[in-house]
Amino acid sequence: MVQIKEPQPHIQLTDAVDTDCAVIVGDPARVDVVEKFLDEPEKIMENREYRTVTGTYKGRKILVMSTGIGAPSAAIGIEELHNIGVKTVIRVGSCGALQPEIGLGDLIVGEGIVRDDGLTKKYAPEIYPAVPSFKLLALAKKYAPQAHFGIIRSHDGFYMDDNEEVEDFWAKKGVLGCDMESGALAVVGRLRGMETLSILNNVVLCNGDLADSINSLVNSADLVAKGQDESIKLALNILAHDTEE
Repeated sequence: MVQIKEPQPHIQLTDAVDTDCAVIVGDPARVDVVEKFLDEPEKIMENREYRTVTGTYKGRKILVMSTGIGAPSAAIGIEELHNIGVKTVIRVGSCGALQPEIGLGDLIVGEGIVRDDGLTKKYAPEIYPAVPSFKLLALAKKYAPQAHFGIIRSHDGFYMDDNEEVEDFWAKKGVLGCDMESGALAVVGRLRGMETLSILNNVVLCNGDLADSINSLVNSADLVAKGQDESIKLALNILAHDTEE
């Protein structure tokens, strides 16, 4: 294998990180939350929106990196992780629910993603499916049977004038919730031969107020904080699966 000695331009990492699996999050502050679950955590790099730590979980070395908000920065991070030898990536993020039975702090695992973002259309036509790794999805069902499994939607913004109408349209199609990065993860990951999965913690109730719910996230409301922890533990248990066999 060719060694990558020059740091990648944005994440500023090389294959010296010496692991093939990663957890990605949007918010750089969430890297610190994931770090608490790891043994022997080590801060590696911070550049732009990309904050990185490594550590072990049940004996497996895992990289944790933030990607900021939205598909473009997520795709850049995923591409550069691929360049340094990462083969498995699980996103642990937040989302807003589109179905009334999904409570705050409930987990949503994407079985497929509506590609309602701009970037992934530059990678592949809209008819190209955005789907997770079957292996990772099966492990998620094993470790978190109580989670909501189904289709999620990835989009590019919160404040468009027709947001309510658009969300109502997708809710009627059975979509469970919305985020901004899962489509990029699934499409870029599939094109680069990576195993990917999105695990989302619901922070906005169906037809709930966005600002109020986001403020609850910032203030670590009990249900949302518990959901965040559960989503992190689920991702780490999936990545540690091979060492448990």
